[in-house]
Parts: sequence; structure tokens; C-alpha cells
Amino acid sequence: METRNFTRRESALHSEVEALRWAMENMLQHSTCQSFRTDCKELIAMIRESHAWPSFATELERIETLQICFSDFNIINVPRARNQDC
Repeated sequence: METRNFTRRESALHSEVEALRWAMENMLQHSTCQSFRTDCKELIAMIRESHAWPSFATELERIETLQICFSDFNIINVPRARNQDC
């Protein structure tokens, strides 16, 4: 499998942030979706209190910029056991 287009992330949490950024950018282009779901409670905490996560400052700044583009941005936690059909 071709892997050179994939960026290696520092941690699983970095991957979660990158996945949310990617989803937000795509929803802005292709959908009217305003609500995002994740089974990562830490990701939600990061978005709500970005100042508490200084090592993610650059990534979270991009997320905050994207949030401005959504009229009613919402992110909710879906327990992993229920995160099947979302």
C-alpha cells in the first residue's frame, strides 16, 4: 500500500486532531454538516479549553479558525461502543 501521502503523527491524540481538521475542511466544501462526533473525550476537552493544551497550540488554532466558518459548530462525545453507525 502506498503510504508516502500519509503524515506520521506524534501520538494518537494528534491523529484525532488531524482527523477532525480534515473532516471540518471537507464538510465546509461538501456538506451543511454542523455537528461532529468523536469517541475521544480528550479531543473535546482540547477544543473547549485549548489554552490547557499548549503542545497542540498550532493544531488547535487551525481548528478554532475553522469553527468560525460554521454557523453552529457542535462536537459531541459518542461512546466507542455506540460509535458504529455514525
